[in-house]
Amino acid sequence: GKYAAYPEYKDSGVEWLGDTPTHWGAKPLKFLCTYNDEVLADSVSDDYEIEYVDIGSVSATEGVTKTESMVFGKAPSRARRIVRDGDVIISTVRTYLEAIAPIDNPPENLVVSTGFAVIRPNRLLHKGYAAYCLRASGFIKEVVAQSVGISYPAINASDLVNIKAPEPMFDEQEKIAKFLDHETAKIDTLIEKQQQLIKLLKEKRQAVISHAVTKGLNPNAPLRDSGVEWLGEVPEHWTPLQIRRVLPVMEQGKSPDCENKVAEVHEWGVLKTSCVNNGVYNSDANKTLPNEIAPFPQYEVKNGDILMSRASGSINLIGSVAYVYETRPKILLSDKVFRLHLSSQVNRLFFSYVMRSSFMRSNIGRAISGAEGMANNITKGAVIGFRFALPPLKEQEAITGFISEKVNKLDELVLKSKFAIELIKERRTALISAAVTGKIDVRGWVAPVPPSARDAAQNNQQAAT
Repeated sequence: GKYAAYPEYKDSGVEWLGDTPTHWGAKPLKFLCTYNDEVLADSVSDDYEIEYVDIGSVSATEGVTKTESMVFGKAPSRARRIVRDGDVIISTVRTYLEAIAPIDNPPENLVVSTGFAVIRPNRLLHKGYAAYCLRASGFIKEVVAQSVGISYPAINASDLVNIKAPEPMFDEQEKIAKFLDHETAKIDTLIEKQQQLIKLLKEKRQAVISHAVTKGLNPNAPLRDSGVEWLGEVPEHWTPLQIRRVLPVMEQGKSPDCENKVAEVHEWGVLKTSCVNNGVYNSDANKTLPNEIAPFPQYEVKNGDILMSRASGSINLIGSVAYVYETRPKILLSDKVFRLHLSSQVNRLFFSYVMRSSFMRSNIGRAISGAEGMANNITKGAVIGFRFALPPLKEQEAITGFISEKVNKLDELVLKSKFAIELIKERRTALISAAVTGKIDVRGWVAPVPPSARDAAQNNQQAAT
C-alpha cells in the first residue's frame, strides 16, 4: 500500500480493533450514538403513505437497494422505525446477512423494519465515519459473534450498542470519511467498468450464436426469405421447418415430494428447473428423492441428453436448453424439465444453440406471455410450433464447432472480469477496514484537484505573467 501507518500505536484492548493509534480512544457504541429513537405512532392514519425498507433490501456493500411504497394500514407490523439523514441501520436478526446501511438524505416518509437497530451518531461521532466504521468487516464479525441462535441468529439492540467502536478525534473521523468517499468512488468506477464489460461480452455471445444459426458461416452463401418474419433471410439450401418435424418426443419426468437438499452420491436426486441455465447443465440443481419412493430408472438423465426447462418462477430460465456433457448417476428428470428426443438429421448441440438464439428467446417470451394465467411455464405445443431453418448435418457440425470455440473464449473473459470484480471488492473492504481502525494514516490526505480545474489554474497563471 501507498499509505503510511501512524507513528505510534497502542493495544486498544478491543479484539476486533487490534492496535490503534496512541491518541485514539475506543468506547462502547452507546456513548457515541443514540438508537431506535423514533417509531411511527399507532395513531398514524391508515392511508399515510410510507417508503418501507425490509432486511432483504439492504446489504453492507450495496447499501439500501430498494424501497417499497405502501400505505400504513397495509404495511407489515414491522414497518415502524423512522430514520433520518446520517443514521446507520444494522439488522439485529439473521445478522450473518450483513444487512447494514447508512441512511443518506432519506425522504420524509422512509420507514425501516423493527428488525433493524437504527444507530443515530451523536456529536462525538461523524456520520460519514460511522457509515464506514459500522460496515467494516471487523465490526460486522463482532455483531455476528455476539448473536444468539443457530438458524435465526439475532442480537438485542442494547447488546449491539455495547460493542466497542474506535474513537478518533472528530476532525480526523471527518478526514477518514472524505478519504474513503473519494477512494471507494474510484473503486466503484472500476467495478462498474468491469460490469459493463461483462454485459458487452454477453451481448456479443448472444450475437455470435444468433448470427451463426440463422446465416451460417459463409458470408457469400446465397440467401432466400425464410417466410418467417423474425427469422428473416436464411441460406437458400437450408430447410425452414417447424420444430415438430425434427422433435418427435418431448419427455417429462415426475416430481414427487422431495427433501429440500442436494442428493448425496449414493442417493437419487430429482432435477430442479434451474438445472438448465444459459445453455449450461448443472446436475447439482436437484432435490433428494426420499428413500421410501422407488426411483423411476426410465427417467435417469444420461450423458448426451438434451434438456429444456419447462416451468420456473424466472422467465429467463423457461425454455432454456442445455446439452448434457456429463452428469452424475442417479439423477432423474422432473416434470418441470423436458428431455428432447431429436431426429437423426439434427445435431443436438446445434439445436441447443438454436434454442439460445435471440429469435427463439423472443418466441419463447411471446408464448409465455400469451398463455393467460400460465405465465410461468411453456407448453409442448408452443415449442414444437416454433420455426427455424435447418442446415445439412455436416454444416450443423461446423457451425456448432465455430460457436463453441467463440462462446468458450467469451465465457473465459466473463469469468476473468467476475474474478477481477471480486478482487476489487476485497481491496475495497480491506481499505475501509484499514482506514477506520487507524492502520493507515490519512490525516495528510488531500483530495486531488480534477485535471480540468488544474489546467484552468495554470492558464490563468500564464495569462497573468
